[in-house]
Amino acid sequence: MTKPETKSRGSEAMPAAPIPSAGGAADLATEMTGFLSDFSAFQADIKSRLQQQEDRMTHLDRKTITRARPALSTAMDTEAPHKKAFNAYLRSGDDDALRGLELEGKALSSAIAAEGGYLVDPQTADTIRGVLRSTASLRAVANIVNVEATAFEVLVDHTEVGSGWATETGAAAETDTPQIERITIPLHELSALPKASQRLLDDSAFDVETWLASRIADKFASSEAAAFISGDGVDKPKGFLRHTTVDNDSWSWNNLGYIATGVDGDFASGEAADAIVTLVYALGAKYRANASFVMNSKTAGAVRKMKDADGRFLWSDGLAAGEPARLMGYPVLIAEDMPDIATDEHAIAFGDFNAGYTVAERPDLRILRDPFSAKPHVLFYATKRVGGDVSDFAAIKLLKFSTS
Repeated sequence: MTKPETKSRGSEAMPAAPIPSAGGAADLATEMTGFLSDFSAFQADIKSRLQQQEDRMTHLDRKTITRARPALSTAMDTEAPHKKAFNAYLRSGDDDALRGLELEGKALSSAIAAEGGYLVDPQTADTIRGVLRSTASLRAVANIVNVEATAFEVLVDHTEVGSGWATETGAAAETDTPQIERITIPLHELSALPKASQRLLDDSAFDVETWLASRIADKFASSEAAAFISGDGVDKPKGFLRHTTVDNDSWSWNNLGYIATGVDGDFASGEAADAIVTLVYALGAKYRANASFVMNSKTAGAVRKMKDADGRFLWSDGLAAGEPARLMGYPVLIAEDMPDIATDEHAIAFGDFNAGYTVAERPDLRILRDPFSAKPHVLFYATKRVGGDVSDFAAIKLLKFSTS
């Protein structure tokens, strides 16, 4: 009998790992394949849930953006109720919606008592302003200011501040004191009174806002254009031709200087262009850079025939559509309210009218509907407040058709 081998406890051998059989390895591979398949399905499920969550968040963001519209859209939506309410007022006299806008706090759009009329909707007001700017009126070259008061006041320094050279040891010479003038331009009420039949207003195909804007703009433009040139200043703007005129050699503030043609009611024979040249250079150099001629069509017809000593025309037509004609290189504004060429008439003006003439106006335009005074027609009493006057007497010169 063989004696068993004895070993110390520290050197005791570990039991040997079992060697898997061929069938066990196949089972392990199957289990691993199933695990990987389940893990892939788990990953796909997680990705699907995340995508669904992202889609829901995107949908919520779109709703939020839709509710919080851009500022431009908000402005348009704010004006839309006023336009609809104003249309109802024009067609039927129903001002409940306009009063409702006032109660909602939209006073800027409509808060005017019915006795004074309601503010025109912004789109119609812009149409009228656009027509006024584009018409042959002094407004096209004058200085335009918006005011909220009943008058516009401006301080004008019409003298040069004195100056001199100083030495290190010599006494400084006293310089001239500038003269400050306060010019006040009161605002006057300009009105138009177009009318339409109620039957026409009841026709939904009739664009009442466009029709009204056109009629008001035409009336306002013709009234303004005449007043800015020859208005007497009584309940209307004061035209620049209403101011006292003096020979340019003896010009002083509060007067407009003129150049005489040397012939009563005409240009000097053979020297017609000389009067235009003299007029241009009678204006100070600082004003000539932005200067324009102002005359009516009949006068323009006579002037455009003039030639210089070399036989070249002084007049040149605009090179592009809408560009004004030019006389000696300066733009010409055709204003039909300027006087014709006649004895002692100031038929041509030349100057920087942006500096020389100021138009002051309130930005609001009101309309009051009157269905009673002209039955069966409805009257629309449209009003705005505007004023105008010379603001710099050195900036405008006139050509007088006289011997002196």
